[in-house]
Amino acid sequence: MVSFCLGYFCVPKGWGYLTILAPRNLLYMRSHFLFGSRCWMTRFSPEILFRSVSFRFFGVKSDNEDSEPLKNRLLNSLLTMGVDVDMAKKRQPGVFNRTGINEQDLKMFLLSKGAGQEVIASIISRYPRALTRTTENLSKRWDLWRTIMTSDLEIVDILERSPESFFRSNNNVNLENNIKFLYSVGLTRKCLCRLLNNAPRTFSNSLDLNKQMVEFLQEVCLSLGHSDPIDFVRKIILKNPFILIQSTKRIKANIMFLQSTFNLNNEELLVLICGPGAEILDLSNGCAKRNYTNIKEKLCSLGCTEQEVQKFVLSYLDVLFLGEKKFNDKIDCLIEEKISISQIIENPRILDSSISTLKSRIKELVDAGYNLSTSNISLLSWSQKRYKTKLKMLNRFV
Repeated sequence: MVSFCLGYFCVPKGWGYLTILAPRNLLYMRSHFLFGSRCWMTRFSPEILFRSVSFRFFGVKSDNEDSEPLKNRLLNSLLTMGVDVDMAKKRQPGVFNRTGINEQDLKMFLLSKGAGQEVIASIISRYPRALTRTTENLSKRWDLWRTIMTSDLEIVDILERSPESFFRSNNNVNLENNIKFLYSVGLTRKCLCRLLNNAPRTFSNSLDLNKQMVEFLQEVCLSLGHSDPIDFVRKIILKNPFILIQSTKRIKANIMFLQSTFNLNNEELLVLICGPGAEILDLSNGCAKRNYTNIKEKLCSLGCTEQEVQKFVLSYLDVLFLGEKKFNDKIDCLIEEKISISQIIENPRILDSSISTLKSRIKELVDAGYNLSTSNISLLSWSQKRYKTKLKMLNRFV
């Protein structure tokens, strides 16, 4: 049998068989069955076989070597701009395998909008996908954001904090439709501005997803006896700008949790979720239940009744965000400092402060002669400026 060899391929002349010796892990065929050796032989047409099996001649890499100089040029340019290339590669490595990226276009666009060199470097370091956006796409997106924001610098500030919010999507049609829809359901420019600042992913949602949440909230409003669903939706979104990026299933579960746990009628529930309750509607329902159970067990172990626990939580629903360890440690810290559980119940906001802040303030107040066991403890949760002013006044009398 006469054959000719090329690289890793051996084609027997005059036979309809192709014998392949694969270099690694594809397939190994030693010889034709006529020679008595074990082999796998499958009859293929040459077109099918060459199309289905990737190969390389003489071990030459399949990568396009022409792309290496381009990649090196891009990396050198980014380093010159101050970009943390290592961080960028870890976050979105695929970006650096693309062709046609012009980092200078992005740089000049952001400079024209008022962004500084350090801000631009930070944006690319944390979200390198920004490099894949065209100037035309960026200009259109920027103009749409400006229908909400009052200045370019406001947008630059958002990009500095959250570059993903602007560069995550390049679907400007969806963005424009979302803006129109949110205006149509009664949200003001001020409300949309807050959404962009706090929950910009809202505008990357599909239009259908945002419609689904708004329609769900309107149904909740009507079911609770409220006659103005537009006002209801606006109030909830103003209180909780993150609600539109949550699922309706989670919101519904939390509404049911609040009503059943605290025995609220429709009117009471309506007031709650239009006010402080709006902020916990997007909390994981399982987390909310676990945290409430822990709060109840901890406080009841210290002599509180279940009614007192409910009153305590309703007076400050943010306490439901505290996990078991954090809540218990703060309560124990205050008890150790001779602060009674009744004082804590009356001043739930002190649990907002960290344990280290509580300990340092308690020590400073005691040293200044302040009796925490008989005096108001709310100053433990005061702002730093207000607290320091009060401490100076106390120290004058020591």
